[in-house]
Amino acid sequence: MSDENDKPTAPAERVTVPEGMESVLPEDAPRILLPLFEGPLDLLLYLIKRERIDIHDLPIAPITRQYMEYLDVMQELSLDVAGEFMVMAATLIHIKSKMLVPIEPTEAEGDEEHVDPREELVRRLLEFQRYKDAAGVLHQQAQIRAAQWTRPDTVLPSFDEAGEEMLEAGLYDLISAFKELLDRRKALIAHEVEGEGPSVEQRMEGLLAMIKEGESLEFLALFASLETKAEMIVTFLALLELIRLKRVRVYQRGMFGPIRVFRPVGPPAEGALAPA
Repeated sequence: MSDENDKPTAPAERVTVPEGMESVLPEDAPRILLPLFEGPLDLLLYLIKRERIDIHDLPIAPITRQYMEYLDVMQELSLDVAGEFMVMAATLIHIKSKMLVPIEPTEAEGDEEHVDPREELVRRLLEFQRYKDAAGVLHQQAQIRAAQWTRPDTVLPSFDEAGEEMLEAGLYDLISAFKELLDRRKALIAHEVEGEGPSVEQRMEGLLAMIKEGESLEFLALFASLETKAEMIVTFLALLELIRLKRVRVYQRGMFGPIRVFRPVGPPAEGALAPA
């Protein structure tokens, strides 16, 4: 997650619950603000890499459909998806509509070259990717310097059971895993009964009780005993809050691989929950 997590944060705002979702989000659900590099362009790049799409030949219809599906999940999770995300959704829909309009024969035969409606978006994506890569190099160098001069206060696993290096998972990796979980259990949660569920703080304590210090658990195992969509959403929000507080960290075997949640050994971050 972003280094912005180290900065003091204001008290969580109460969520404005969209119509029809009153039974899903609890009153204490925090408004999750997306850090730098986790905006709409980053989501598009994530989908492009995940589906192994040629960025220079974007299939607008399927990428728009997937983008909107992720937006739906993010809105249910009360992630901050207003503004830029909605503008990008409108941009994708506009490009899609322009590509559906047939090219006039006179335009095709004219001297002026036909402009691909995707051209500007591709340019922005490539520019953003270069900027993100450069920032990633600077962040990696800072981590190397910190490792040389400071002693870490936590012990984190570098390899999985098979001896393969684990990559730290990002927000969209988590959202993708949660989206797949909801898709798999759609039939189970279709007719859930409304009721008073646990708070985000209670679920945070429950997750810490599930994962012992220095050990890890599969992401899906956190939701194995849950039967309602409300419980799953609260648990996911609790996981995001634990990540923000540096009580747990999430890794995956290779890009887009299965996610494991690790609980570091060491003192909790300031303001974190007491050890379970």
